[in-house]
Amino acid sequence: MRAFRARSLTLGALAVLGLVMLLAAAAPVPQSQSTLAPVSEIVLTLDPAQSTVHWTVDSSLHTVHGTFALKSGTVHFDPETGKAGGEIVVAATSGESGSNSRDARMHKEILETPRYPEVIFRPTQVEGKVGQTGASDVKLHGVFSIHGTDYDLTALVHAELTGDRWRGISKFEVPYVKWGIKNPSNFLFKVKPVVNVELDMSGEVKAAQ
Repeated sequence: MRAFRARSLTLGALAVLGLVMLLAAAAPVPQSQSTLAPVSEIVLTLDPAQSTVHWTVDSSLHTVHGTFALKSGTVHFDPETGKAGGEIVVAATSGESGSNSRDARMHKEILETPRYPEVIFRPTQVEGKVGQTGASDVKLHGVFSIHGTDYDLTALVHAELTGDRWRGISKFEVPYVKWGIKNPSNFLFKVKPVVNVELDMSGEVKAAQ
């Protein structure tokens, strides 16, 4: 009888052990820490071939429309804190408005592009949340360098991220007269002291851990 009880206890223990091993094998394997780590930075590059700076300025006769070409651009930011960096470089020498005489004066007397060939925006902070997919509307704060001087500037940005590509539109105003750039007005032709700028952007999106 004792031998029978001992054998029963042994079989019961083996059954319990087998059940424990079966449950352990079926349990999900914990994910590594790197897999669970949140995205710490998003990097947006701008493709110069698919990005253009459009500008308009009102005058007493009509609204002048023009463009500038983008040289290069990269914006990187922390999606949690909004801290940003990078730079967007525009070729000031590429500016045109459809009038050779007006453009010649713009480059020689107003923007002085032989002396100041680039306009640069360096972002410092994103105000608002940018989703890793879909559309987002934010404010982008940064430093705008034009005509040899730096100014604080805030731009409205609408961005749409899809996979590894993105498109966006940024709008802001440049109070060029206030910033010390020559006013092209004369006694017959009056030009508003503010230029409206719209940057049409496209490029690649990257997520860095």
